[in-house]
Amino acid sequence: MHKTAVTHQLSPSSWSRFEECPRKYWLSRQRLPRKASMPASLGNAVHNSVEDICNLDVTDREDSEVGWLSKSMKEILDRNWEKEKQIFLSTPRHPSWKPQQISKARQGFVGALNILFSRSNHGKKKFSEVSIGNWKQIQSIVLLNEGKLISEDGKLIGRLDLLVDDLDEDGESKGWIVADLKTGKPPKDILNERVNRQLLFYRDLLKVTTPNHPKVSAEGWYSANQEIYPAEGESVLEDAIVAWAGMKLTLEPLQATPNSQSCGFCEFKAWCPTWWVARRDGILSDSTTFRDEVVKLIRFDDISGVALFERMSAIEDKGEVAESNVQFGAFIKDQALKQITHLLSTGYDGPMFLGSIRADGKVMHLGDWSEILKWSPLLKSIRED
Repeated sequence: MHKTAVTHQLSPSSWSRFEECPRKYWLSRQRLPRKASMPASLGNAVHNSVEDICNLDVTDREDSEVGWLSKSMKEILDRNWEKEKQIFLSTPRHPSWKPQQISKARQGFVGALNILFSRSNHGKKKFSEVSIGNWKQIQSIVLLNEGKLISEDGKLIGRLDLLVDDLDEDGESKGWIVADLKTGKPPKDILNERVNRQLLFYRDLLKVTTPNHPKVSAEGWYSANQEIYPAEGESVLEDAIVAWAGMKLTLEPLQATPNSQSCGFCEFKAWCPTWWVARRDGILSDSTTFRDEVVKLIRFDDISGVALFERMSAIEDKGEVAESNVQFGAFIKDQALKQITHLLSTGYDGPMFLGSIRADGKVMHLGDWSEILKWSPLLKSIRED
């Protein structure tokens, strides 16, 4: 008997996105232009640097050698930072690159290694004192580094940052730790519900795909404060399978559930008409400092960047808009100025989506933090598979 082909897979991130808003999840699977962000690039640089240094080949070096770690860390981070910069700038939708953020990436890299030192019973050490012999011992407890997990039926997938031996005071293994490195803001006390579930998902998927495993625990390693937060709870895989069944991709968009949390940082609003209807109906606020708009361009000066827009009024949940006679002026510069100039150079004269514009009285400001796109509501799947 042939197995049924798996048409979609659930990961912790897609699961959370589906729960936030099924339409957001549906749009995320349409291969629309993705949006780059500095926090994501910074996190990738730190994760990839930890992976590279854990895989560093030191087998032919003397155990007594010291003074090597900081130099190796700088070389590795600089290389990964440059790679992330190139990926960032080649992504169709991106703000300006912030080179000064590398100092925060360095702090994250240092924090991650200090946690790894503590988990290998070395404690926090001066990097200048870490010998090659010490590093070989640390490498020996890293069982898996950026390892891919997939359930037997192919429905559930995950990617481990680290799988390490859980050592007792005598240096003997008493089990495994699924460690997920976090470069964002640490929790005040315990992991939030979704991060906790993410770690339990990795733990449980590892257990069902690894026969004869020892005791497995899961931890969030927060590099910002160099603290470890354990994940607690029963298996989440049954819930994951239930969620997987509801995440099947359809020709028509899945239901939208607009609210301030799911819509706040959604990168797909230019293709989703429902949030604009929610703005019209007062479900979403239109009085925040940073907001999004659907507009018609009235006048624009490409030299000064001064523009006059008219806010469009949502007609229904199909993306149609009408004039409202509500106009506002805007100053446009940097990335946003390049985007509107390019859009107009193509001959486009339809409704525009203005993302993350800053309100200052009756005048709006758009810059590197903003974006200007076609208003292109997506009402049917554009995937070919």
